[in-house]
Amino acid sequence: MSQPYVLVLYYSRHGATEAMAQNIARGIERSGGASARLRTVPAVSSNTEQSEDEIPAEGPLYCEIDDLRDCAGLVMGSPTRFGNMAAPLKYFLDQTSSLWLSGAMIDKPAAVFTSTSSMHGGQESTLLSMMLPLLHHGMMIVGLPYSEPGLMTSESGGTPYGASHWAGADNSRALDENEAGLCQALGSRIARLVTGERA
Repeated sequence: MSQPYVLVLYYSRHGATEAMAQNIARGIERSGGASARLRTVPAVSSNTEQSEDEIPAEGPLYCEIDDLRDCAGLVMGSPTRFGNMAAPLKYFLDQTSSLWLSGAMIDKPAAVFTSTSSMHGGQESTLLSMMLPLLHHGMMIVGLPYSEPGLMTSESGGTPYGASHWAGADNSRALDENEAGLCQALGSRIARLVTGERA
């Protein structure tokens, strides 16, 4: 039997959300009991159609419905768009009604993460908005507990609702050590839930 995988599904425009996804994948892989599968989604045009080739020029492949259906857990990330998830990720989720009809995602653990360009640019509202379709799918939402010391010392990103990052006005601020650690902790927590291990 193959090892279960946690799908790390994200959209990233300037690279910050992708860097978070990579750290979450490290946390998953560190668990030893589950593997991480990184997947992204293509940009969409103003009339909400995919606007890029079927295979990205670089980085992870685009997510397929089967990647989502067959995962043992999900960690989903998006940059903030007016306090909400970005349109490309929402567009992908809008195509998952077959999974809802079959109940394929019920009881799978899920978590969310985001990156913002301003300190108070909607980190928490974006995380909460990403939880809504996952709850409709019957997934079990997982956050970051306050046993993670980084939540109390962070000056830029990190919430109990999920990992977050402040990228700065020009999106050039890299993840600091605390933000990266919280991303890895979130990945590790999902992996433990997938494999039934205790912290």
